[in-house]
Amino acid sequence: RGQEVEEEVSDAAMRIGQGFDAHRFAAPDADRPLWLACLPWDGTGIEGDSDGDVAAHALIDALLSAAGLGDIGSLFGVGSDSAGAGQHGGAMLRHAASVLAEHGFAPVSASVVIIGNRPKIGPRRVQAEQALSAAVGCPVSVTATTTDGMGFTGAGQGVAAIANALVTETGR
Repeated sequence: RGQEVEEEVSDAAMRIGQGFDAHRFAAPDADRPLWLACLPWDGTGIEGDSDGDVAAHALIDALLSAAGLGDIGSLFGVGSDSAGAGQHGGAMLRHAASVLAEHGFAPVSASVVIIGNRPKIGPRRVQAEQALSAAVGCPVSVTATTTDGMGFTGAGQGVAAIANALVTETGR
C-alpha cells in the first residue's frame, strides 16, 4: 500500500499555502490559560476570541490557502460571536481538515515557525508536533525563534507564527 500511496500523491496536483497569525499576551490578571500548538503551557494566555493559539491559527490559514478556500476568518468568522469564539486550536484544525476533505483536498505535510520569547518550545517540540499532526492528519514540523529583542514579540508583548502547508487534490 505504501507504493500505491506514493504513486497516488505523485500523480495528484499538489498545492502549497502559507499562513500567519499574531496575538498579544493577555493581562496577567485576565486568568486566561496559555494554549500554543494545541497544548496548554504555563504562563499568561494569549488574547483572542478563541484560545489565541497562533500556531494552530497560522496552520489553518496555510491549509485553507493551499486549497484556495480562503482563510480562518472566512471559515469561522471574526469576533466574539463568531463560530470560532471560545474554541481550542485543535478543534479548529480538525474542522479545517474536514472542510478540505469536503472540497477534495488532503494535507500532505506542514511546518510551523513559532516566533516569541515564551514559552520555550524546545522542551515540548515533539509534543507540539504530535498534537498538531494529530489534529491536521499529516506530519507537522515545529520550529521556534526569537526576534532578538525587536518588535512586539522581542519585547515579550506577544507571540506570532508562520505556517506552510502542502495539500494534494484527492478528487473526492
